[in-house]
Formats: sequence, structure tokens, C-alpha cells
Amino acid sequence: MNKRNLILISAVVCFALVSSVFFGRQSDKRKIKKLQMMEAGVQNPSTVEELKEAIAKYETSAEELLSLQEQTGNWYKILATRYIDQEMYGEALSTLEKAVQYYPQNQNLFYYIGVSAGFMAKASLDFNADGKISERDNYLLLAESGYKRAVELEPDYFRAIYGLAVLYVLEMNQPAKAVPLLEKALLIEEKNTDAMMLLGHAYYMTYDYESAAAMYDKVMSLSKSKERKEAAAANKKAVLDAMYE
Repeated sequence: MNKRNLILISAVVCFALVSSVFFGRQSDKRKIKKLQMMEAGVQNPSTVEELKEAIAKYETSAEELLSLQEQTGNWYKILATRYIDQEMYGEALSTLEKAVQYYPQNQNLFYYIGVSAGFMAKASLDFNADGKISERDNYLLLAESGYKRAVELEPDYFRAIYGLAVLYVLEMNQPAKAVPLLEKALLIEEKNTDAMMLLGHAYYMTYDYESAAAMYDKVMSLSKSKERKEAAAANKKAVLDAMYE
């Protein structure tokens, strides 16, 4: 047998194998579809009774599918919170991305996205030592969008409002954006001294020294924590020093 004939025979054999796989798959798909229709017992319904029976059976299947998807979405939510508890924020983000496909209107999921992305931003170091921090910036933008979406879905969501304000003040150096958020947060939780301390710092960063000093005074009058009172007093002193420089 010469080389040319051998190549021709090999090509024919390969084509036959590929064809058998392709048409075999197509045949399997047709068989599966046929079995599904036979199982439902609603193949080609024509009469009113047959159509009603078909609708009833497919409605049952739809309910079962919906229940399965709901369960899957819940598992993703639970898994994401477990990852967060274990401080595995990268894994949490991957899981939350799947969870929001099932629950795109769930404000808590978007809050967790904000939290997880914020921590990942802190962990994003310049390993290549090339001066580029695009990964950190991307995580910060993701955190911002997560918190903002949570607030859109629930306007009085204190944790999301406060989380977004923390992001603006401590991570993104945009204190002016944090001021109205924290003022709103303190309308929701009037005695939250964490929000007061952060708002005092935001006022200070935006050169509103009088408001900053007043906020620290309020913390000292409300807080029962000795450490918190001392921190507020030290911050007020720094504000007054800046005022009279």
C-alpha cells in the first residue's frame, strides 16, 4: 500500500469517527427530548383537554425548576457569608457574583460585595513593582458600586451607607462625598458614635473645622467608652490647632 492510499484511508476513518460522534450526539439529543415529551405525556397536544393537561404538567415542572433555582441561590448566599466569616474575600466575591444572578434585588448581597471588594483592595499590592495599582482601583470601584446599589435598593440601609462613607474617607480620599452620607446615617442611628467619629474626620478633611469640633464634642457627651472619649478629645485638639494656625 503506497503512502497516498494510506493517507486517504486515514482521512476517511477520521471523518467517519467525527461523523459518528456528531450525529451520535444529535441522535442522543433527539432521544432525550423524545423521552422528556413521552414522560410528560403531552406530545403534540391538540384537543382542549390535552392542552390543559400539557399546561398543568409543564407548570409542575416549572415550579420544580423554580424551587431548585431558589435553593441554589440560597446556597450561594450562605456560602458567600461563610467565606466572609473566614476572611476569604476573593472566594466570597466569586460566589456573590453567582448569587446576584439569582437575586439581583437583594440589597444584602450588594452590601457583601462592597465589604469583600474593599478588603480585596487592601490586599492588592504592587507585586510587579511597576507602580501600577489598577487592580486596587478596580476593587475600590467594585466596592463603591456594591454599596451604592445596596443603598439604591434600601435607602435607609445604615451599614451600606456607613460602609460607602468609610470607603470615601479612608480609602478613596473623597471626604466630600462621605459628608452627606454620614449626615444621613446619623438620622437613621442618631447615637452611633462610630459614624460621628468618621463624620468629624470628614469635616476635618474638608476644612469644616467648626463642624468637626462640634461633632467630637457630641461624641464625648454621648459615649460611655473612656477610649472613645479620649480619641474624640485628641481629634478635637488637632482640629482646634488647625483652626488657629
